[in-house]
Amino acid sequence: MLPDPAASLAFPSEPIVFVDLETTGATFGVDRITEIGIVEVGPSGVSQWSSLVNPQKPIPAFVQQLTGITDAMVRDAPTFEQLASGLLERLNGRLFVAHNAHFDHGFLKGEFRRMGLRFAPDVLCTVQLSRAVYPAESRHGLDALVVRHALVPSARHRALADADLLWQFWQHLHRANTADVMRTHLERVTRRFQLAAHIDEDTIEQIVAGCGVYLFYGDDDTPLYAGRSVRLRQRVRSHLVGPRRSAKDLRLAALVRRLEWRATGGEIGALLAEAQWIANARPAHNRAPKSRSGDARGAPWPYAGAIAIEERDEASGQRAWHVIDNWCYLGTAGALDQAGALHAGAASPAFELSTYRILSERLARGLVVTPLACGTLAPTA
Repeated sequence: MLPDPAASLAFPSEPIVFVDLETTGATFGVDRITEIGIVEVGPSGVSQWSSLVNPQKPIPAFVQQLTGITDAMVRDAPTFEQLASGLLERLNGRLFVAHNAHFDHGFLKGEFRRMGLRFAPDVLCTVQLSRAVYPAESRHGLDALVVRHALVPSARHRALADADLLWQFWQHLHRANTADVMRTHLERVTRRFQLAAHIDEDTIEQIVAGCGVYLFYGDDDTPLYAGRSVRLRQRVRSHLVGPRRSAKDLRLAALVRRLEWRATGGEIGALLAEAQWIANARPAHNRAPKSRSGDARGAPWPYAGAIAIEERDEASGQRAWHVIDNWCYLGTAGALDQAGALHAGAASPAFELSTYRILSERLARGLVVTPLACGTLAPTA
């Protein structure tokens, strides 16, 4: 008899962990963990681990009643600090599966961070998975899954018992659906925190949400691709993770080792900075700009000297001044006096065809600029 492909997918080639926590409450940074339960599944089979945790604070009465975990039970239990090293070893490098995973992952990430440890596994939420596989159903809580799929609880609101229910649900899904269907759903709902090489979700979260530019690098710091967006964080993430990535994005993500990014304060600044990065770095995956008839390398500069173009990023409220002289983009400053200093410290400007293409029509239409070279700060059209 041939093996069931879906059943084999239930035992993945790389270990995964089904995790559940009990806590003193639901507030990150205030409440603490009282119990951890883990079911690990991999090529070698299934193993279980659990421990009560001393939260070093009283457990509210209603939580004691809900979970059955009392202050007396955790009084002599190890603290999270005492468990952290071994726990991190159990969880690291494994897909982290939990019900309402934001809660469990958030609590563990906060506890590890409190100790100066980084915890960033890829995360799969079984609430989202249930919604993806059963979109017609309205209820996806753990109690609803128990009833709907005939799961067998050994207890409720205890960490290991609830983690085991997730493992049962996982097995049910792989029995009820083909391997290809499950792969599609899993890819859609898994949140990748390790996105590419040393780029993880924490790195992505530091990127500005508004306008900016980015540059991906590969092995030996080779420039791969430069881009721009009015939603920079979202755009960078879309390259590296998600079911809707293009074949180009998939190929690119496999090569990326690090990234640079820069906030530009607006869309014009993003266009200018992207063009300059492409011209200077010559990233392998950017198309070379096509020459066009009508480009005039000797086009006269219509100002007496350098100008600053002010923009405001609607997403962040950030203001920026882009400094241009003789069709050469000199950079972006956060204040007008800094723009003047940027111009004063720049080398003699050389004509940039990309800057000319971006700005010539806009300036002809009356884009408001501020002269820098003649000493006045009054805007002029």
